[in-house]
Amino acid sequence: MLTSQRRHLILDRLARDGQVIAKKLSHELDLSEDTIRRDLRELAAEGLLLRVHGGAMPISPTAVPINERRAIALGAKAALGRAGATLIRDGMTVVFDGGTSNLEIIRHLPAGIRFTAITHSPSIAVALEEMAQVEVMVIGGRLFRHSMVTVGAIAAEAISRVRADLFFLGVTGAHPVSGLTTGDMEEAAIKRQFITSSAETAVLATSDKLGAVSPFLVGALGDIATLVVEGNVADDRIAAFAGSGVSVMRAG
Repeated sequence: MLTSQRRHLILDRLARDGQVIAKKLSHELDLSEDTIRRDLRELAAEGLLLRVHGGAMPISPTAVPINERRAIALGAKAALGRAGATLIRDGMTVVFDGGTSNLEIIRHLPAGIRFTAITHSPSIAVALEEMAQVEVMVIGGRLFRHSMVTVGAIAAEAISRVRADLFFLGVTGAHPVSGLTTGDMEEAAIKRQFITSSAETAVLATSDKLGAVSPFLVGALGDIATLVVEGNVADDRIAAFAGSGVSVMRAG
C-alpha cells in the first residue's frame, strides 16, 4: 500500500470510528507500528489529526481565528443559541464564555428577561448593551485575541469570587472518551475555573465539534449538565454522550 493510500485510510477511519489505534491498524495492514506512528506524526504535523497515547483522535476543525469562525455554520449556531436561551430564567446569575455560538444566545434572549450576566468576552458584553434590564459584569485580564476573551492571573482571581447558577462553556472539541477540550492551555484553565464557580455548565456544540479533540483538556463530560446539539445530528453520534449521564438537548 502506498503511503498516500495509507494516510487516506487513516483519515477515513478517524471519520468513521472517531479514533485510530496504532497497534490494531498495524496488524490489520500487516505493517509495523513504527510505520503507522510515522504516518500519524506527519498527519498531525499537517494539522489533520491529534496524536494521543496509542493512536490518534480527530482534531477539531474549529480551531481557527475568531473572524473565520464567525462565518461557519451560521444557521446551526442560531438554532443552538435559541435553544440555549431557554435555559436562562429570571433572577439567575449566568456566565457566558466567549465564542460565536454563545453570542447567539444573547441574540435570542426573550425581551424583558432579567438576570445577571458575567463574561470575560468583550463581544458578549457589547451584545448585551441594549438590554438595560440585564446586569452585566465584565471579567478583566489579558486579552487572548484568538478567542477574544480575557485570561491570566487577573481574570482567574476575579472568577474565584464568582458563584453562578449556569455557565455556558465554549469548547472546540467534545469527545465521549477524551472529554471537553480547547486549543490553548491558559484558556483551558480559565474555563475550568468557571466550571468550578458555577452550579451547572452547558455546552452548545455544532456537529463538527462532536467527536473532535483539541490539545488541552477543559474537563470530563461529567463536568457538564447539558449538551445542546443540532437537531439533525444522528442518534448514534450522541448516544455515547447521553450514556455518560449528560442531558442531551436537540436544538429545534
